[in-house]
Amino acid sequence: MNPYPQFVTDSVRLVQEARSFPLGGFPPAPRPQLAPNAPKALFFAPHPDDETIVGAMALRIFREAKMNLINVAVTQGSKRERQAERLVELQHACNYLGYGVQTTGPNGLEKVNPKTRQNEPQLWAGMVRVITGILIQHQPRVILFPHDRDWNGTHIGVHHLVMDALQQTPPGFECYLVETEFWGAMDDPNLLVEISERDVADLITATTFHVGEVKRNPYHLLAPAWWMDNVRRGAELVGGQGGAAPDYTFAALYRLRKWSQHRVQKVLAGGKFLSQTESPAQLFP
Repeated sequence: MNPYPQFVTDSVRLVQEARSFPLGGFPPAPRPQLAPNAPKALFFAPHPDDETIVGAMALRIFREAKMNLINVAVTQGSKRERQAERLVELQHACNYLGYGVQTTGPNGLEKVNPKTRQNEPQLWAGMVRVITGILIQHQPRVILFPHDRDWNGTHIGVHHLVMDALQQTPPGFECYLVETEFWGAMDDPNLLVEISERDVADLITATTFHVGEVKRNPYHLLAPAWWMDNVRRGAELVGGQGGAAPDYTFAALYRLRKWSQHRVQKVLAGGKFLSQTESPAQLFP
């Protein structure tokens, strides 16, 4: 007998059943005990919910490397009537995971996109100063932000905003750069990060606190399939063409580099697979 029709049917049934699951309102997930002087990691989120959608590495940094993870709410979305509500949803999601929240203004920054960078230099310079101030204030060991071809205008805008802000930091400022992908896949990731079942469940749960967004589009229910597909992509994009796939079920792709001596520098000689059994702390000595 062919078992695959049942496999597909069961997959569809599970997603359909999950549409009736509750959204938000869950008690906080277990969190690590952080040292008072724990190094910081900043997640520069283009929108509220990016911290969970592309945040697998951030969660592992927080839980395993025991860094103080702070979500920087660069924007609070483009719909002004939803901005205050989206900040509350973000605070609830971050509280569930154990993250801090850093805002960039009463309603977040607006018009964060390449067009503003090109055509409104004064407005852009003011936003760069905000991000530069956050970097200098927190002195993070690691920052996470979108790569430069992540399709969505705000995602690409946040990439350039962070990179322009790094140019304004003092000469001795250093941190590791972890570039994320969501809307547009990277051509050249160098890091494939395995995600445990527990972390997958917690990232999905945290996403449900963004109630207004997942009611509009229940993308949280399709995230496991995306993380599964990343194992396929990452096997060869990170491991090399024709390479064997690692024995992962879920994974996320990133590009790891470092900001040092006022420029971007490579830190990996080739691609790196980071399994569940390895601590991400090794990547940020």
